[in-house]
Amino acid sequence: MNFSGFQRLTLLDYPGKVACTLFTSGCNLRCPFCHNASLVTHIDNTNIYKEEEILSYLKKRQGILEGVCISGGEPLLHAKIEDFISKVKALGYSVKLDTNGFFPDKLISLVNKGLIDYVAVDFKNCYEKYALTAGVENLDIAPFMKTVEFLLSGAVDYEFRTTVVDGLHQTQDIVNIAKTISGAPRYFLQSFVDSGDLIASGFCAISPENMKKMADLARAFVPNTEIRGI
Repeated sequence: MNFSGFQRLTLLDYPGKVACTLFTSGCNLRCPFCHNASLVTHIDNTNIYKEEEILSYLKKRQGILEGVCISGGEPLLHAKIEDFISKVKALGYSVKLDTNGFFPDKLISLVNKGLIDYVAVDFKNCYEKYALTAGVENLDIAPFMKTVEFLLSGAVDYEFRTTVVDGLHQTQDIVNIAKTISGAPRYFLQSFVDSGDLIASGFCAISPENMKKMADLARAFVPNTEIRGI
């Protein structure tokens, strides 16, 4: 399969591991604050990294890199993702998957086959505001709820994270999310950053003070709640 982005070294994307990050194109959601519009609504099909190139790089970096992060876009949209991950695992790498959580059956299958070591799920907003925040009218959130239930079962190591955006998130929304994922090992609040590659414009970050307040309240339900980006 092909990828639309390739970061050859990261110390941030995979907790505790030296890794590289791959980006797939395409997504079933249209979050207006998405900072990767070039992977969702303005896909450049001329800027691709072929599977063979990626695997060749990984073979050369065995013993140096420890993990591979697969992000997007939405990786689970791609039919060949399992085959690719199998090849990565065969090289001895740990695999972290970033997903929006709307393909629970694929996720569960990959985990049950031992192909995923760590999952990061974007929890966009409380359920009442999910469709608005995800940019999809009449969005069926039942698949996402199934993913949440699966992860809370402890079948794989994971994190939930929410990009907090002024005008889309209120303090009570974050509290409601934290209640929903009570018992999760970790929850990250990410400060919105305008990457210059947004799906829509006019968004800004919430103040650091309000972010800290949100995190403090969320810790009543997920003690390991931290802030990224401030």
